[in-house]
Amino acid sequence: MDLTRTATRTLGAGAALGAGLAAYAAAEARAYTLREVEVPVLPSGHDALRVLHLSDIHMTPGQRAKQAWLRDLADLRPDLVIDTGDNLAHQRAVAPVVGALAGLLEVPGVFVLGSNDYFAPTLRNPLRYLLPDDGRRNTSSPHLPWRDLRRAFEDAGWLDLTNGYGTLDVGGTRIAFAGVDDPHLRYDDLSSVSGPADPHADVRLAVAHAPYLRVLDQFAADGYDAVVAGHTHGGQVCVPGIGALTTNCDLEPARVKGLHRHPADSAPGDPGSSWLHVSAGLGTSPYVRFRVACRPEATLVTLTPR
Repeated sequence: MDLTRTATRTLGAGAALGAGLAAYAAAEARAYTLREVEVPVLPSGHDALRVLHLSDIHMTPGQRAKQAWLRDLADLRPDLVIDTGDNLAHQRAVAPVVGALAGLLEVPGVFVLGSNDYFAPTLRNPLRYLLPDDGRRNTSSPHLPWRDLRRAFEDAGWLDLTNGYGTLDVGGTRIAFAGVDDPHLRYDDLSSVSGPADPHADVRLAVAHAPYLRVLDQFAADGYDAVVAGHTHGGQVCVPGIGALTTNCDLEPARVKGLHRHPADSAPGDPGSSWLHVSAGLGTSPYVRFRVACRPEATLVTLTPR
């Protein structure tokens, strides 16, 4: 047997397989997908509301396909937009984000910011995400122009829910909101939004970038009908038959994306419980634009009567 020839063939097959997997993961990261879910939280007799949930756009100026896909979302004509942060990934990303969202900025909206709106991304070993959280955060890289992004959103009429409250009348339905700054950076000030949710509102929604359990627990206990979050990227790299390997927070992988209950074992109507929607988001680190079995997404969340 010619061992040299056999080893060469084996190495060639391995290289081809690796190249194929890399090509697939790169294509998956650009396969933008619209998800749709229904959440029964409205009082009887109210018309359904179409809410577009955006998260983790991680925009750079050169991502033209992503910008075009986002522009087309305005054709959905949602009643409300909820943006759960991490819009930026570049010092010059504000104009591309605002341009891509121009049609949606004409719609009522609310937003919070995430860690990647505040700090520029850095090149890091992606395997770190699979290790236990050591508490270290990227707060030493240059600041991104998050103030300009916030100003653009506010000038369009969107509500900033950073550690605060807000109320909107959307299609004849009064919605009370509460939100926190990014829990991943521990910028959340839960004491500033603690207490029972507005009892006079038709529906109560809470918004956060990262779905840490301490945040979900408080909002559910305070009577919010649903909590909306992002941050997890849906695991970003998922194993078929197993799912996400990590959530990059203390939420368990089984609820890394999509619609769930919180607490996980609760049922609609249980006191101190709520719906939870976690977006897998639209982007990745600009340094590692890979996804596996987890396409980038925006979600059209239809609120319906209970």
